[in-house]
Amino acid sequence: MVELRHLRYFLAVAEEKHFGRAADRLHMAQPPLSSQIKQLETELGTLLLERTTRKVELTDAGALLMKRARQILADVEAAKTDVGEIGRGAAGVLRVGFSGTATYRLMPEIVRVARERFPLVRLQISGEMLTPQMEEGLLENRLDTAILRPPVQSTEISLEEIQKSRLVVALNRQHPLADSSDPLNISELANENIVGYPRGSSVSSVVSELTRQAGFRPHIVQEATETSTLIALVGAGLGIAFVPGSQSLPLNSSIVIRRLADTVTVGLSTAWRAGNDSPLLASFLTLAREAAADLEHRDNQKT
Repeated sequence: MVELRHLRYFLAVAEEKHFGRAADRLHMAQPPLSSQIKQLETELGTLLLERTTRKVELTDAGALLMKRARQILADVEAAKTDVGEIGRGAAGVLRVGFSGTATYRLMPEIVRVARERFPLVRLQISGEMLTPQMEEGLLENRLDTAILRPPVQSTEISLEEIQKSRLVVALNRQHPLADSSDPLNISELANENIVGYPRGSSVSSVVSELTRQAGFRPHIVQEATETSTLIALVGAGLGIAFVPGSQSLPLNSSIVIRRLADTVTVGLSTAWRAGNDSPLLASFLTLAREAAADLEHRDNQKT
């Protein structure tokens, strides 16, 4: 059987064209090296080297094997590197879902850092997804991880909070409530038309509870899964919107953001299928945690 060591021994002799120099290069004695080359020739059933007292020349079969041996050994080293990178979580493909505003700022930051730190990792991104969609994707193995807004329903999903945002109200600049910079009381919005995320989404659930506590039911006139669509609808004057406050909101000159008097926050968490011990996933979770913390630090420096 031809083994990798046979190819390494043969390649050393073929490149040096001298058994003595090849033996020195391999840190071994010359007789065992000669013996290994003879074993290789016997295994292949052909002469690979023409030996003289002064030098060694390759036969045609030897020249072909020299070319193939280089490729085989290079492929083996590449395979060792690739397997090692995957084992350390530094290579592979990761399918990631992103929620609402995380698509606009956190996602680009994560992708940027991932390209720098793990150039062999390919992220398959699905942006502006709702929490129920991402939870389903994780459970059905269509996503490996997600950046979502809790809560989730399944106990099979693990969560780690990496960011927290204050819930704010987006209004059209022409809206009567847009002129003041004072925080809004939720009761002031009882008669407003609202464009919101679909029922069952995390923000929608928070808004429903807020309005219930204030003694009214929200008047939802339009639903949209994408934050950018909600903002566009507000800009068109269709209604107001409750959205997670963030510097990454896709705002334009027709939009005004006002805070609520009661501080209400919505969290942003990494999520993954419980029991997934992939090194690639672990690397991503660390990267996402660090990216979120870095963005928060930069935001704090601006204020």
